[in-house]
Amino acid sequence: MSLVNKEKQFAAEDTNRRIRITLSSRNVQNLEKVCAELVRNAKDKKLKVKGPVRMPTKILRLTVRKSPCGEGTNTWDRFEMRVHKRVIDLRSPSEIVKQITSISLEPGVDVEVTITDN
Repeated sequence: MSLVNKEKQFAAEDTNRRIRITLSSRNVQNLEKVCAELVRNAKDKKLKVKGPVRMPTKILRLTVRKSPCGEGTNTWDRFEMRVHKRVIDLRSPSEIVKQITSISLEPGVDVEVTITDN
């Protein structure tokens, strides 16, 4: 390779950034729908995609007494909320990220986008 080709290659690599999209939701179906749409849009743009990686589900539990006054039998209510999380990694220029993430989100799905130079 000539020196000119190497310089062009390094310039092209500098414009690509590592983008991590973190999605979280209480509803798995909505979360999977948004993940599939993001990955499909990224592959249509010919980007390198890794994911969706399924992270461990957080289970938030709350145990409370049924009786408001504290008297009577000790009966308990158990409530829990499950939070599901997915991570998608992309390699692309930062301008394309706005096009990819401009999809209609399902209700209850939180999106966090992190862009790093690499």
